[in-house]
Amino acid sequence: MGEETQAYGDGGTAVGVLPGPLVSTDWLAAHLGAPGLLVFDASAGAPGPVLDASGGARRGSGTRIVGARVFDIDGALSDPTAKVPHTMPDAARFTDGMRALGLNDTDTVVVYDTAGIHSSARAWWMLRAMGFDRAAVLDGGLPAWTAAGLPVDEGAPGPVPARGDFTARPRPGLLVDAGTVAEALADPDAAVLDARTRGRFEGTEPEPRAGLRGGHMPGSVSLPFGRLQDEGRMLPPDELRAAFAGAAGDRERLYFSCGSGVTACVLALGAQLAGYRGTAVYDGSWSEWGLPAADSADEADRPVVTGPGER
Repeated sequence: MGEETQAYGDGGTAVGVLPGPLVSTDWLAAHLGAPGLLVFDASAGAPGPVLDASGGARRGSGTRIVGARVFDIDGALSDPTAKVPHTMPDAARFTDGMRALGLNDTDTVVVYDTAGIHSSARAWWMLRAMGFDRAAVLDGGLPAWTAAGLPVDEGAPGPVPARGDFTARPRPGLLVDAGTVAEALADPDAAVLDARTRGRFEGTEPEPRAGLRGGHMPGSVSLPFGRLQDEGRMLPPDELRAAFAGAAGDRERLYFSCGSGVTACVLALGAQLAGYRGTAVYDGSWSEWGLPAADSADEADRPVVTGPGER
């Protein structure tokens, strides 16, 4: 896996040092509008007033934290040539997308979404995978922000004042492919944890994306991302550690999968908070592994089983 750092800010902006990969509404309220602090709305999912079938965040609500810019993981910040959704774009496309959002290499970023903590963790992990560590997720997301009576904007965001100078510096190993996951499944010192619901993992609930096989990878372990949260906020580190230990035992090399590489990043965030290092997210996740034979030349190397699996 790739080398991870634990730097969450270097004092290079008026924001100073981030407290970690997670910030509270109080922290963001105290720093909102500071030079060098950008806030990104990384909500994802089908438009509409309710959660989509995959549990995705609401889009099109029209309510945003003041000054927030749209981090579009459904569009500009996904690979348009990929067969599966939410695939990480290459360094050049990611660089262009982040510069278009006005991001500079010296800036600090807070990401949030409208579901609490869902797709915002994906944006955070993408930034880390491209070498940008001065980023954090807003604990509780927009629901926590609005519940606290903090300022919001309505309607479409305004234009970005100027392009930034951000340059992607890919960090190999934070996002991995099916081959790496297959190796991890055969490694007794590694654990592959699946963030989907238990029903999807066992194959008793339909997949929200048409055509995918139901079930899970042989040897993977179910850890639904919601088990790491309480009303949209991440659990305390000791409770997170206990949740991971319950799923992975004493294994420290953790790989995370989900439906399309989004909520796997919630597990990655939880693992970071719990003190794990050297973790990785399967970028293609079940949208790739679960493809039928007609769409997957190497389906034989991507076996699927149903039932409860490991516990």
